[in-house]
Amino acid sequence: MPLLRVGLHLVLADGWATLSHGQIPAFADPDGFMSGNLVRRGVKIFASRRIRRQLEAEIRAQFAAYRRSGLSFDHVNVHKHFHLHPDVLTVLLSVARDYGVRAIRVPQEPLWFSRVHGAWHAALGGALLIPLVELMKHRLRAAGIFYNDRLFGIANSGSMDEARLLSVLAKLPAGVTEIYLHPAKQAMGGIAVSMAGYRHADELSALLSARVRAALDALQVGRGSYSDAMRLPV
Repeated sequence: MPLLRVGLHLVLADGWATLSHGQIPAFADPDGFMSGNLVRRGVKIFASRRIRRQLEAEIRAQFAAYRRSGLSFDHVNVHKHFHLHPDVLTVLLSVARDYGVRAIRVPQEPLWFSRVHGAWHAALGGALLIPLVELMKHRLRAAGIFYNDRLFGIANSGSMDEARLLSVLAKLPAGVTEIYLHPAKQAMGGIAVSMAGYRHADELSALLSARVRAALDALQVGRGSYSDAMRLPV
């Protein structure tokens, strides 16, 4: 599949580390699992140069593992959008430059979608993160990194069904939009503890929906990957 576009999804929390516990003791437990407590982890990264060195080691290990697959880097994103953390973004930009990465996801979901389709705390959280999002975009522009204008799927992570996809398409703004889902043929709680309630099969059905395809065709918008979007005229 030479046209397949694949991005690297870095995992720095709520998942298994690439390096051993002995190499990154501040990041992974003895079994190699990294907890999902982003606040505690973020404070430690900010406060400790030693932990930032471990952060860089793990990020580089995941980049190297991806490179060994033979796939090209369409883009990079981070589980739980943890690259909103300024120190994580600093390391990510450094490693991305070494690997020739040209696109990074910006997790900015329009507040109207979070407010209407998510819980109230999703919209509040999105509003509170606006300063970090704007700082991220400024730093990506300065580094010459391409990024999306907006993202849909945060407030409804795991439940982006047909109705929600159609609601996004009905108000699709100009620019580059990423809509992300977690499709699978059946629910698989073992993927991650945080995905225990995800409706994987409903999201797969939404992607295969004839109504969604018809809505896209009616819009006459370009579809593709970050690599494709970077080639579009400004």
